[in-house]
Amino acid sequence: MSFLIILILLLVVILSIITIIIVNKKPGSKKLFQFIYAILIVVLGLFLVKNILDPIFFKQERMKRENATIERLKDIRTAQVAYKDKYGKYTGSFDTLIHFIKTDSFELENIIQVRPWNQDSITKRDALRVGILKKSTIYKPVLDSLFSKDYNVDELRIIPYTGGAEFVMAAGEVETGSQVKVKVFEAYALYDTLFKGMDRQEVINYKDERYTLTEFNGVKVGSLTEATNNAGNWEK
Repeated sequence: MSFLIILILLLVVILSIITIIIVNKKPGSKKLFQFIYAILIVVLGLFLVKNILDPIFFKQERMKRENATIERLKDIRTAQVAYKDKYGKYTGSFDTLIHFIKTDSFELENIIQVRPWNQDSITKRDALRVGILKKSTIYKPVLDSLFSKDYNVDELRIIPYTGGAEFVMAAGEVETGSQVKVKVFEAYALYDTLFKGMDRQEVINYKDERYTLTEFNGVKVGSLTEATNNAGNWEK
């Protein structure tokens, strides 16, 4: 874009020199050159406005896509943590994770009072032992526990605004510096996928800016190489 503006300015300078020469020889051509200058001013003005607005529009679109992707990654993290709470590990499969959300449930302890209970003289522990209180187990669907009823679980694997491209997800185990083995997972969307169709140079500039901070060309939650407590790289 800057190159085109410079080219137009050079043409204006050249045309100005030509105009001075020709008008001096043929004064009647002055109106023609006035018309040509008017067109050039309009064209240059449009290029200048576009040059100013393009980065603004790019930022708006980038933030819309990136924020929606971050929210989706947070949902993936919520589901993964719940899966690990129940099964002791993360999963690298969206099919497994989505099936877990749709069909599985959490076991919750429920205590009900079945006989009169004087709490001033009998502790809860003793009340359970003698049968004043009774424990039971209730089951709450995972979906109801984690998300709203109208949440589209099948969209969990899809990167927003990409037309159906999917997140990359994997699970594994790493050993910390204190030689403790920790279950880990990661899920991410690369910027080239997330920002497909947007201004290429603006994407490159943004990738360079973010890579300096995160050393990754995308939006990611978790890590397969270190224990990050499932942090997202957008938090850096």
